[in-house]
Amino acid sequence: MPAMTCCCVPRSITVALAALMLVATAACEPPPIAEPIAKATAEEPASKPEQEADPYRWLEQVESEKALSWAREQNEVSLARLAGDPRYEPVREAAERILTAADRIPYGGIYGDSVRNFWQDDEHVRGIWRQTSLASYRGEEPEWTTLLDLDELAEREGENWVWKGATCLPPAYQRCLLQLSRGGADAVVVREFDLARGEFIADGFVLEEEKQNLSWIDADRLLVASPLAGGSKNTSGYARSVRLWQRGTPLEEARTLFTSEATDAMTFGVAEHRPEGRELFILRMPDFFKETLYHIGADGDLTELPLPEDVNFQGLIDGQLIALLRSDWTRSGPESAAATLPAGSVVSIPLQQLREGDVRTVQLIAEASKTIAIEGAAITQDALYLSLLDNVRGRLLRARYKDGRWHSSPVELPATGSVDVVSSNAFSPTLLARFETFLEPDTLYAVAGDRAESIKTMPARFDAEPFTVEQRFATSDDGTQIPYFLVRAKNASTSGQTPTILYGYGGFEISLTPSYVSPLAIEWLQRGGAYAIANIRGGGEFGPRWHQAALRENRPLAFQDFAAVARHLIDSGLTSAPRLGIYGGSNGGLLTTATMVRNPELFGAVVSAVPLIDMLNYHTLLAGASWIGEYGNPGIPAEREFIARYSPYQRVSAEVDYPPLFLTTSTRDDRVHPGHARKMAARMQEQGHEVLYYENIEGGHAAAADLKQRAVRDALVVVWFLQQLKDSPAP
Repeated sequence: MPAMTCCCVPRSITVALAALMLVATAACEPPPIAEPIAKATAEEPASKPEQEADPYRWLEQVESEKALSWAREQNEVSLARLAGDPRYEPVREAAERILTAADRIPYGGIYGDSVRNFWQDDEHVRGIWRQTSLASYRGEEPEWTTLLDLDELAEREGENWVWKGATCLPPAYQRCLLQLSRGGADAVVVREFDLARGEFIADGFVLEEEKQNLSWIDADRLLVASPLAGGSKNTSGYARSVRLWQRGTPLEEARTLFTSEATDAMTFGVAEHRPEGRELFILRMPDFFKETLYHIGADGDLTELPLPEDVNFQGLIDGQLIALLRSDWTRSGPESAAATLPAGSVVSIPLQQLREGDVRTVQLIAEASKTIAIEGAAITQDALYLSLLDNVRGRLLRARYKDGRWHSSPVELPATGSVDVVSSNAFSPTLLARFETFLEPDTLYAVAGDRAESIKTMPARFDAEPFTVEQRFATSDDGTQIPYFLVRAKNASTSGQTPTILYGYGGFEISLTPSYVSPLAIEWLQRGGAYAIANIRGGGEFGPRWHQAALRENRPLAFQDFAAVARHLIDSGLTSAPRLGIYGGSNGGLLTTATMVRNPELFGAVVSAVPLIDMLNYHTLLAGASWIGEYGNPGIPAEREFIARYSPYQRVSAEVDYPPLFLTTSTRDDRVHPGHARKMAARMQEQGHEVLYYENIEGGHAAAADLKQRAVRDALVVVWFLQQLKDSPAP
């Protein structure tokens, strides 16, 4: 089962947003999109008359005593039913045992010639940040040095610290800005840490709790995007300005380099440190899928680079700016005929020429196709590595810039699973990559050149021999073929009696790719269930076209695709509606509740985790305004009209018989407002529907602050599905 996928961070900001447990077993044809892409059907009326006042608006007051009291009462009911089930504790124990196992692969980041890893287990519940040499890391028993013990720090300071990462100054990486969250929220406290001395710097760079981003320019200067000390927030709750902060001066005196529009999704500084030099940028994102890139000159002046508005900046190497195209890019100039670079391609442009406004010298590095999507780029000291999906199977391509041209070759890795870049570094020629399939444990490779060396393999967590994996295709309402993956017992019944969970996401260019089955999935499979994952439109499995097919007014196509996969599972004889459950988180929580409202007859149970649900007001809640590019703007009447056609909170009705619903969220989720789940639970309960609700007081958008909380979350979900899909009498 998947790690929680999130709606809010594009590839250019972070790497490795959650993926899933998926692998194909046989070659297949790509899923063509019906041409032209059909507009989402509107069989529903535009919307029911909206209430003059939302009677559950008080549940949006996240930490009010009234709202928290309501949540605690809900938790008591849910825990009595689910944690009181005799199957709960064995599932939780099994999940915790796997999640905290000492023989897990200690995935880490490369920092020059060292590897750093954040590690949690039974002894280190909050975790330790530790380091070893790259040479030692390749061995079976790396010699780790602890850099910071978060459990000890939290106890000493009386804080509920959750690790959110470190930004370290190249090339030595000895000065780091540590990001610490209270309870797992996106808002962080930033403190400067000296690795050589193993301590925080008393008079170093420090920022109090906020949603903020920092990049090192050099040992004494930072690019800071923070609303603190004279800064301001945009409508999404992120910083509007980027400032240059000099050591030893107060932040309020920092020079402002750029201020974005109040309605922009986000803005932040980017420092690209390379052996060949350092370049500074400001990245402005008007919405989630548009970028304006500014180069910062030596005097702090900005030059807007003439790139397409929906380009995806990937980095620099050998003086070349690397970009992923979301749409066709047609260029023309006085000395060249018009040339079009196709959407989904990765291109390079000399940075110096871009600064001069010249886009004629653009080179195509790799091109997408009907079967191949380019996920992103990772850059090492001497090469560019491209992560590809070929029919939702991972591949890795190495490209080098030599004699004014790009030369590429495939990296030798297994061909039938998922390949994810774990870490790359501008001051090391080595890249770390992970390979996995549904039924084969993770293998970690050290990649240098186009050769990959296996350096670590995780032991199997269960006996996979009784199970098999298939890739299947369902036909959506407009004729588009929708791929999905199914993990099941080889001897699974074809009489419609197999309890089955269908997982989906379908948004934000996120691809659901192969990964080894999680503790949740293991428990579900071993208890007679099957597990399916739908690669519906809105995701990135087949490049920009797949994502853009379900944007804005076409969002219901994702729900139609999900329902089509559900029908295919039922029609195949594997399961039946009373035995079929759906599960999704964040944008996937919207997917499951919207599909439940549209097609309640297809399902026997629903789980919606940290969800968006009140889509007519999502843009007013926390980071919601940053997702207008994905869903549309409810503040514009025409766009509110098409959002109202599917918004689950407004469309749910007392007159319809819905499958039982389990809603989960976190008080400390400052990305997707917990009010979405709270209000949906309250409204559906008032209407007389069967709804359970569970709110973890900490955990942030992951709804779990540590591995033990993850085990609790997984056990609650497994028991819910067992009660609803397996315990009920045969239909």
